[in-house]
Amino acid sequence: MSEATGAVDANYRTPEQEQAARGAGTPDPYDMPLEEINPLNAHLFGENRWQEVFERLRAEDPVHFNEIETAGRYWSITKYKDIKAVDTDWERFSSADGITLGFRLDREVPEGIFAGSEPPFIAQDPPSHDDQRKTVTGVVAPGNLAKLEPLIRERTIKVLDSLPDDEEFDWVDTVSIELTTLMLATLFDFPLEDRRKLTRWSDVVFAIPEPGGVVETQEEKRNEFIECVTYFAKLWEERKQKPGDDLVSMLVHGEATKDMQPMEHLGNLLLLIVGGNDTTRNTMSGSVYALNKFPKEYDKLIANPALIPKMVAEVIRWQTPLSYMRRTATQDVELGGKLIKEKDQVLMWYVSGNRDEDVFENANELIIDRPNSRNHLAFGFGIHRCMGNRLAELQLRILWEEILARFEKIEVLAEPERTFSSFVKGYTYLPVKVKRKG
Repeated sequence: MSEATGAVDANYRTPEQEQAARGAGTPDPYDMPLEEINPLNAHLFGENRWQEVFERLRAEDPVHFNEIETAGRYWSITKYKDIKAVDTDWERFSSADGITLGFRLDREVPEGIFAGSEPPFIAQDPPSHDDQRKTVTGVVAPGNLAKLEPLIRERTIKVLDSLPDDEEFDWVDTVSIELTTLMLATLFDFPLEDRRKLTRWSDVVFAIPEPGGVVETQEEKRNEFIECVTYFAKLWEERKQKPGDDLVSMLVHGEATKDMQPMEHLGNLLLLIVGGNDTTRNTMSGSVYALNKFPKEYDKLIANPALIPKMVAEVIRWQTPLSYMRRTATQDVELGGKLIKEKDQVLMWYVSGNRDEDVFENANELIIDRPNSRNHLAFGFGIHRCMGNRLAELQLRILWEEILARFEKIEVLAEPERTFSSFVKGYTYLPVKVKRKG
């Protein structure tokens, strides 16, 4: 790839594509030589067989090295204490070279449309990170969340009341995507009739172009990003004249972002779309799936709805909607007895830290009144801690308050279809039936 233009080599394969090509029929992780284990394999997540991989790494090699042609050198950090140490040390472990292995927006979009652009603030270090993040945090400030709560509840009630009784439907599309997309549209003050465009753009961000996939070619992906920029460029102009309390207005008028061009806003836009969409929608689906997998916990919740806030924190831990985040070492660093070299990539596997038995007893189980569930890693730590964490918790709390008020139970009818990704840990289809209270 040309650094100057951001053009993509037609033969370029992402690290996930590379591992997927090798991944079918991956043997039991306990039958493999330790050095051959690579948790990046997307098949492990698409087929829900990632647990033993991380169990072995935590026990035998918690700072684990891999190197592949498409991504170079990278370390998998799998223990809770080590992940937290990396996440809170931005000076030695930087976000500036990207947050996922091998993924950069300028690589994903050809013809240099990101040339000269600022990266999103999640892929920056202080002080530029702090300045841009402050621009948009007001939308999820406690006072604004209090204002949003009645609207979230009203929409949740409307969606739940529209569900068919005792008939199969897809929870992911009908409930999880619909509710999170409505919320995103509100945060952006985005036309509600076009709200599913936000879901589509979110799905496209990390999609691997392949026949029958979310996008089939790199050109299709590029065109969808340009559609996103074009659409928001119209909103920029409107909000310049009539600013509101929405994210677009905040970006257009913020001191750190007001002089940026629409194309330069794309990184932050996509970050906010993905952050407000993928994570919450997959935890909404994950909560239904998890409570069905642990029916005694579901019964406990029904018997005591006051446990909902604790259940929300626990299901976020159990689901962990983003499996990892990447940092890059700015200097040689020793961690867990291993020497991580300057410029090595470091993957903080949140999904593994949240199953660390040294921190969470019976970590693979959902325990809705777990005393330390709020210590989970799913929102990250330090300067990059998820700014929308309280909004996500609010949406999930309201959802389950209204579910318990009107349904005897939500029954999962079959195993879900899962996202083919080692980064986004989610669901694409979850067949369920609901039975209303008499």
